Amino acid sequence: MDGILRETAAVSLLARPTGKNPGTFSGVDLWLTNRDGRIAVVVPSFRVRKHILDVLSEMPAIVSRIYVVDDACPLETGKFVEEKCSDDRVRVIYHEKNQGVGGAVLTGYLTAIEEGMQVIVKIDGDGQMDPLLIPQFVNPILAGEADYTKGNRFFELERVSSMPRVRLFGNAMLSFMTKLSSGYWDIFDPANGYTAIHAKVAQQLPFLKISRRYFFETDLLFRINTLRAVVFDIPMTALYKDEESNLKVSHIVGEFMFKHLRNMFKRILYSYYLRDFSVASIQLPLGIAMFVFGVIFGTYKWIQSANADVPTPAGTVMLAAMPLIMGLQLLLAFLSHDVSAVPRRPIHKTLHGRA
Repeated sequence: MDGILRETAAVSLLARPTGKNPGTFSGVDLWLTNRDGRIAVVVPSFRVRKHILDVLSEMPAIVSRIYVVDDACPLETGKFVEEKCSDDRVRVIYHEKNQGVGGAVLTGYLTAIEEGMQVIVKIDGDGQMDPLLIPQFVNPILAGEADYTKGNRFFELERVSSMPRVRLFGNAMLSFMTKLSSGYWDIFDPANGYTAIHAKVAQQLPFLKISRRYFFETDLLFRINTLRAVVFDIPMTALYKDEESNLKVSHIVGEFMFKHLRNMFKRILYSYYLRDFSVASIQLPLGIAMFVFGVIFGTYKWIQSANADVPTPAGTVMLAAMPLIMGLQLLLAFLSHDVSAVPRRPIHKTLHGRA
């Protein structure tokens, strides 16, 4: 791990003196009962110089370390933070080359693990994520209820109804694809970057395989599912400011679709054939085979009858319809099993690691 850290970042220390989750505890109460809790915050930094000092100044007292990762920022945000920020919790990490938001977050994860942090929170430096919500993201993890928490901007119906329909539709489709590829059927807003993870779980991640750029949050969910980690959605409100997104939907839709399909096939292979074998492992291939046979056979016979200008025999219709219907039923049974198989038992208590 030290080798990976040396390859991805150079750490600069600031040593100047300084002048609603479903859990049962409030942020303050839970922190008071977990004084040994070591909470770190990772702030990827690329073109966020305008807002980053405000973000750092609002970090709650429960945070032990703040890692600002300068991802080869052309505005030299890292140096700006070193010059202007007097918070001795802040550490600035520099990338020589831009690695994307995923690369910056993973560098922060590695640093936090090396320094023995317990929970690692990730928020953006553009001011759209309220640092005062950190206790809500950390509470389920410290309480042993979750391994990973993420924000959900679509929880409040009043705010959702006021959003453009195109945006709602896009997020719904993205969420559905993420459910298929990650296996977490009970979450929404998968691209939300406000997250928290237990360090022991982060330590198990395949750092060199995770997507580094815009697909990072979604790919991370897939990787976490392979560990059978528990994920919670945390209701939140985004604080939209004047920052412009570098994400161009038209440029990434094809890439996202391919990666979602790839992750879906990998997850099914890992979960139903390599790690375990159940009735669902039989339902899926049998359902696909019967459904495809019904479609191909029925289409072929329909074309054949149409060309001959004769009615299709009832027996032929039944021979095509029965496997199609049975195949669809088997696929729905597999889907029901997959939905019910969402991880429910946190794994960080059973893992060995620094935290």
